[in-house]
Amino acid sequence: MRDEGVIGAKSLLDWYDRHARVMPWRVSPADRLAGSAPDPYHVWLSEVMLQQTTVAAVESYFKVFVTRWPRVTDLAAAENEEVMKAWAGLGYYARARNVLKCARILADDHAGIFPMTEQELLKLPGIGPYTAAAIVSIAFDRRAVVVDGNVERVMARIYRVENPLPRSKAYLHRLADGLTPHRRPGDYAQAVMDLGATVCTPKRPACGICPWMIGCSARAAGVAAELPRKRPGMVKPTRRGVCFVARHADGSVLLEKRPEKGLLGGTLGWPGTGWAEALTDATPPVQAEWKTMGEVRHTFTHFHLRLEVRMACGVLGEPKAGTWRSDAGAGDLPTVMKKAWKLALGD
Repeated sequence: MRDEGVIGAKSLLDWYDRHARVMPWRVSPADRLAGSAPDPYHVWLSEVMLQQTTVAAVESYFKVFVTRWPRVTDLAAAENEEVMKAWAGLGYYARARNVLKCARILADDHAGIFPMTEQELLKLPGIGPYTAAAIVSIAFDRRAVVVDGNVERVMARIYRVENPLPRSKAYLHRLADGLTPHRRPGDYAQAVMDLGATVCTPKRPACGICPWMIGCSARAAGVAAELPRKRPGMVKPTRRGVCFVARHADGSVLLEKRPEKGLLGGTLGWPGTGWAEALTDATPPVQAEWKTMGEVRHTFTHFHLRLEVRMACGVLGEPKAGTWRSDAGAGDLPTVMKKAWKLALGD
């Protein structure tokens, strides 16, 4: 058993009390000690937004959401398209659809109040084991084992776990469980994540300022930067497609809503072909003189996309697909569609 003063909750919480990151959804250690409690709505929303996204990218989106929809019941009453527009650019749009579903269930079935147990939270759309544990721990200060990528990295290093991810996930979770305290579990969960994000970083960990450096097995062996080990990843395939950017003489643009299910589901975008390894025949959505503007490249989780952009301008007729909308809406598109818009405009 490791000495509490070397590897343990107390030494980490002492460090967190001095070095906690400031985030718009977080209650500081001092404020929490003074009696302030985190808003479960803020904890839930931030954790969903942070999935596979950086803190820097999320902060502005979070502020927009909680300003526009201050309570989960306000979000539940929002129009789907308005929420998708507010989410545009944050990526992984299934999260936005689940946020709406979850908010509406909370409003309809729970009077807008978040359940306080992992078991009940797991019944809600878009809430998995990590998010459920984070809400229970951070929002309600109840003991739950919160393990994200940062925590896995910290555990792999202090215990020198050589078994690569993802095979070692369950073992790393058990190690994290062994360190999670009953006192201040919410602050502890945020502390260990902060440690991974700011000190025990993926590359060039700052071991010299780590509160757990004395008992860290990987540091002692000189292999901290090499852990956690990972199995070699698969090479991402490349898919190709064509999109059509049509701008009417009155300034409106031709946009269509993508199917609710699937990649970028429920968002607005430019009409075009499907995305496949081989380029398919491209049928324009409206009769016009189309000019090929070039190609944009974008990377999704599982593949790279090369999207050819064709543009037409002028007095255009009735489209076969999509609807004419104000070009102001082009600023609310997903990132890949924004790239196509900028290319079409000559940016």
